[in-house]
Amino acid sequence: MPYFDAASAAPLHPVARQALLAALDEGWADPARLYREGRRARLLLDAAREAASEAVGCRPDELVFTSSGTTAVHAGIAGALSGRRRVGRHLALSAVEHSSVLHSAAAHEAAGGSFTEVPVDRTGAVDPAVYGGALRADTALACLQSANHEVGTEQPVAEVAARCAEAGVPLLVDAAQSLGWGPVPGRWSLLTASAHKWGGPAGVGLLAVRKGVRFAPQGPAGERESGRAAGFENLPAIVAAAASLRAVRSEAAAESARLRDLVDRIRTAVAERVPDVEVVGDPVRRLPHLVTFSCLYVDGETLLHELDRREFSVSSGSSCTSSTLIPSHVLKAMGVLSEGNVRVSLPTGTAGADVDRFLEVLPEVVAEVRERLGAPKSPPGSPGPAASLVVDALGRRCPIPVIELAKVIGEVAVGATVTVLADDEAARLDIPAWCEMRGQEYVGEEPADLGSAYVVRRLS
Repeated sequence: MPYFDAASAAPLHPVARQALLAALDEGWADPARLYREGRRARLLLDAAREAASEAVGCRPDELVFTSSGTTAVHAGIAGALSGRRRVGRHLALSAVEHSSVLHSAAAHEAAGGSFTEVPVDRTGAVDPAVYGGALRADTALACLQSANHEVGTEQPVAEVAARCAEAGVPLLVDAAQSLGWGPVPGRWSLLTASAHKWGGPAGVGLLAVRKGVRFAPQGPAGERESGRAAGFENLPAIVAAAASLRAVRSEAAAESARLRDLVDRIRTAVAERVPDVEVVGDPVRRLPHLVTFSCLYVDGETLLHELDRREFSVSSGSSCTSSTLIPSHVLKAMGVLSEGNVRVSLPTGTAGADVDRFLEVLPEVVAEVRERLGAPKSPPGSPGPAASLVVDALGRRCPIPVIELAKVIGEVAVGATVTVLADDEAARLDIPAWCEMRGQEYVGEEPADLGSAYVVRRLS
């Protein structure tokens, strides 16, 4: 069964498996003890730290191992903010950061601090000048991911790091998605990553803090990992994480080129074979293994289930697949279509034949789901006579409000409007996106008794 969700968790690399099994026998003792077994465990821990720091591009004594990438983010943000509390309590971050960063920002605000979300363009990238403009005299820390976890867009880290350095603000880079492909460029100050993203075992994170960065670890003091990560080190997993990081880095150049070709094939074929689809993210400055696209008139949850039935494991940022019923904050910040969203992230070793079969199956699945939902099969024809229409889609989830809009847009005259009443949060994103894809004018949103009224003017 082809597994196309490496951005969530990559399959365990063979080197990680070998290192894990070996370390279970050799690295079970306490590396803080001076007897023989402890010294042996300490040698393994030191070797793992040296290998990981070399891949990160920092000194071994600047890097600690945590229990997860999320823990590394939380510890890094909290420690940096506390260490620079005399400067101020303002935090800057992009609008498309991982939820672990957003949760840290929310906790910081609840504790009396403040934060600014820097907007992104339609590809999901920040403008370095705009990011630099968000830095203030009281900014204690800035955060920017190296590459986006949902759409694959790489961020201009080096340029933003230079702006932060000029302003005297440390930059924390979440490198979870990119570290397996190469080091992060630029003058960053802190860096976090997660082993299960590159084929290491789950439960191992990295936190690097450059010398000279003011950092005050939060929570009860600990004796291990420079006091920055409490608890007994999971040494076998750490050894496996470092070994697999070195292994994937050695394969990165060749595998990156191969997977980029496969992703290019997907990007081209999806746009050609599936009507009414939007491929999102930067087409050039992106991770080599990840592509995301959104399909009009498709229920994202049903689409993923149908692909799973055909033995393809993919992910989605659609609100239809979320228990919160709120569209992905990444897609929302980009202003792109969220309904029918599919993220394909290819693990190392993905066969071209599996990609070809996916591209054969996908158009059939999309067509079946659209037919089941009663989606229109063609754009509106000649203008109808109506001066305006109101569509009541209250209580109906994505993509029904957009489908109902598409069904009646042909019944109004050019220049006339259709008002869609909806209380689904996704409509706020998907109706404007539909207008852009269909060449119609999105007039705006108005308050309604229940939910909101979204006004669309027919232009053609």
